[in-house]
Amino acid sequence: MYVIEVVIFDFDGLIRDTETFEFFSFQEVFRLHDIELPLELYSKRIGGHMNAFDPYSYLQDCIGRPINREELRMLRRQKYDMLIQNEKERPGVVNYLNSAKNLGLKIGLASSAPYDWVMPNLEELNLVGYFDCIRTHEDVKNVKPDPELYLNVLDYFGVNSQNAIAFEDSPNGAKAARAAGMHTVIVPNELTKGLFFDDYSMLELEFERLIQTLNS
Repeated sequence: MYVIEVVIFDFDGLIRDTETFEFFSFQEVFRLHDIELPLELYSKRIGGHMNAFDPYSYLQDCIGRPINREELRMLRRQKYDMLIQNEKERPGVVNYLNSAKNLGLKIGLASSAPYDWVMPNLEELNLVGYFDCIRTHEDVKNVKPDPELYLNVLDYFGVNSQNAIAFEDSPNGAKAARAAGMHTVIVPNELTKGLFFDDYSMLELEFERLIQTLNS
């Protein structure tokens, strides 16, 4: 029997729903040009490498002429900042973290995003102190859906993958956790709830009950 020793969280879209507002901000920019941004295309980058789909190249192709990328990036970020300003951590996140601490579990974070994106968000939410190990884009050669980020965190803790749970919100993240051999639980957000997740388990139990179930 494997006993759960470690829980590892994704960041974007799981701890804070940045992903939904990122998409909304891109949509607003696209609509200024009377173009719709399809979620099925955009979703390639959710939870994985941002270069998996380039919204600006897609917009340029749709318009049929060169665009000022830097100007659009600034505009898109302004719109994102307005949308996210009142958004805190997702409901239940602090309860999960406190439950993990109370159970004596080690807590890690594995994000495909850059360190200088993840840390300011965690600091704003006052959540940094919960994590014993934080790994981001710069710590690996390949981000999700490659398992390297998760394997990096597991290696830090010296724990077998079967003794760890990953919490994810995106198909790319779920594939990475599954490829690392971890128990994988999906907590989809407003944006990812309609995406295809294969046969992964959705979070339906309280944290302590989930741990008890996996340890039984």
